[in-house]
Amino acid sequence: MRVGGWYWERRAGEQGSGRGAQCPPGGSGLGLSSLCALHSAVLGTSRLSAPRNRPEGKVLETVGVFEAPKQHGKYETGQLFLHSVFGYRGIVLFPWQARLYDRDVASPVTEKSENAAGHGSKEVKGKTHTYYQVLIDARDCPHISQRSQTEAVTFLANHDDSRALYAIPGLDYVSHEDILPYSSTDQVPIQHELFERFLMYDQTKVPPFVARDTLCAWQEKNHPWLELSDVHRETTENIRVTVIPFYMGMREAQNSHVYWWRYCIRLENLDSEVVQLRERHWRIFSLSGTLETVRGRGVVGREPVLSKEQPAFQYSSHVSLQASSGHMWGTFRFERPDGSHFDVRIPPFSLESNKDEKTPPSGLHW
Repeated sequence: MRVGGWYWERRAGEQGSGRGAQCPPGGSGLGLSSLCALHSAVLGTSRLSAPRNRPEGKVLETVGVFEAPKQHGKYETGQLFLHSVFGYRGIVLFPWQARLYDRDVASPVTEKSENAAGHGSKEVKGKTHTYYQVLIDARDCPHISQRSQTEAVTFLANHDDSRALYAIPGLDYVSHEDILPYSSTDQVPIQHELFERFLMYDQTKVPPFVARDTLCAWQEKNHPWLELSDVHRETTENIRVTVIPFYMGMREAQNSHVYWWRYCIRLENLDSEVVQLRERHWRIFSLSGTLETVRGRGVVGREPVLSKEQPAFQYSSHVSLQASSGHMWGTFRFERPDGSHFDVRIPPFSLESNKDEKTPPSGLHW
């Protein structure tokens, strides 16, 4: 069975054929619901294989053995995994405890009047949910077609740098339910420039990859810019929108302060009907009292198609305000095969600055 460009195959003698059924060239990863339907016993005894750089279907290399996903508790630093939606191999650096505001399961409270924070929004209580900071295997990055780019963590550049932002590519934030854990006997199972700087092999540990002091120091130093705190989710017409905002810091410009945020958006088609994103409509409210409206075609220069074969698309963008906080909300306009359109709500989310403002990170130098 193909999962986001990678294959798993049963061991010889197990129930079913020796090799999983292969998707046709150009196929995509399975949706979360499809993957969850696989019995944990099968996952626990299945080999994870990746195609070599040869014509598709010719050669498979075994890269690990699936483990049963954790229903309770969290994965530890060093856990290898396959992303259940985007199909890449990765490794857990450390967990974050986020507050998930899911408007699909909002409290049964009377509707609030419309205000600057949203469109007649429901009362939503945050629920603690585990996310992970992870490294993405560089070999898989070219195959993650459902992302606008390989995910990265972006920072504000130092003041003596002419660039506004810089990025560390191949770093992602992954929800607990998106992790399909596996094990490997390879001492360097993930190819990423930070792997051996952050982790080392210790065969006495489970998992056998443990954090180096450099990883702990990097997390502590850059905590304000790395920390994931709030996740917002809402479903309209079977299209689920998930938003994760990150505060990046403040810079001084022309005797004023400019505050920056990155926001990551995931679009998921929970239905079998093919739809295409055509337009975006944002409203951005700043504590300074300004309300900005932004309209445009697609997102990040693309108009992604969400289908049963490729149900998800994810991208990141940035926003800056001349105030320490604000709100964003809006809609995405989708088109059906018959040419009709419908609007999907983007859940309102806060842009909050961290109170413990510190010196911006200086990159990867310790």
